This record gives sequence, C-alpha cells and structure tokens, in this order.
Amino acid sequence: MQMNLPNKLTLFRILLIPVFLLVLFLIPAPAGRYLATAVFAIASFTDFLDGKIARSWNLVTNFGKFMDPLADKLLVCSALVSFVGLGDLPAWVVILILSREFAITGFRTLAMEANVVIAASKWGKLKTATQMIMIILLLLHIPGWEMAETVFVVLAVIFTVVSGVDYIVKNISVLHD
Repeated sequence: MQMNLPNKLTLFRILLIPVFLLVLFLIPAPAGRYLATAVFAIASFTDFLDGKIARSWNLVTNFGKFMDPLADKLLVCSALVSFVGLGDLPAWVVILILSREFAITGFRTLAMEANVVIAASKWGKLKTATQMIMIILLLLHIPGWEMAETVFVVLAVIFTVVSGVDYIVKNISVLHD
C-alpha cells in the first residue's frame, strides 16, 4: 500500500471522526457544537482535497478508491446517528439516508466486479451538498434558523432517494448475470 498524500488525508479524515464525536458530546453547547462544526468542516475539506490531489497528481490508488468513499460514509453516518441521539433528527430520516448509502455502496461493489465504473451523477453531487449543508446547519443549531434546517433535511431526503434511484435505473444492467 502506497501511503501518498491523498491516502494520508483520507486516514486523517477517519481519525477526525472520534474527535468530532468527543467534541460534540463532551463539550457543552454551544461551544461543543461550534467546535464539532469546525472539525466536521475540516474533515469534509480533506475529502475535496484528497480527490483533487489524487486526480491532478495522478496518485489514484486502490486503497484510495476503497477508503475514500468509506471515510465519507463513516463521517456522515457518525454525524447523522449523533443527531438522533441529540434529538435533532428523526430516526426515520437517518435510516432512509443510511439505507441508501449502504445500498448504493453494495451496488457500486457489484459494478466494480463487472468492471463497470459508476461515476458520480449530478443527483449524487446534489445529495452530498445538501447533506453537508444539513449537517452543518444542524450542528450550529442557530436560533431562528429552524426553517432552513427543515428545508435542508427535506432536500437531503429528496436528493438521497432520487440519486439512489437514478444510480440504479441508469446502471440496472449491473444486476444481470
């Protein structure tokens, strides 16, 4: 395994997850939420950065192809599950989002075995963007911004479902033997 800069950034993102959780749960609000937001933002930025560096410097590795999306899922899942525990998000929203993430990860694994590359779609990018904004809004939990939080929860749910259906419909041939 080659431990290049993008792979180090991916591992750093994974190491930030327990820091994020400890800050969120052990430091009283609002300071804990603000610090957790900063940690989440830094971790999210490493996702953007590692991909950009890997592609532009031709440092794409099998480790990175596997661990980068896993690190993203772990970061988002940890935030979403935390919100249920904090009472900030209904469990059904988290179950729906996590179900889609696991289903599409499995679907992409089948596609890889069939030597089919499933590129991120515009719906998938919208899903990721709305989920990140939703997570940041819920972390900050700014008084008076409840409507914005609700709008982004609804948008995240919609884009999560639409992008999942889009991936499967466009690549249904992966399911045929």
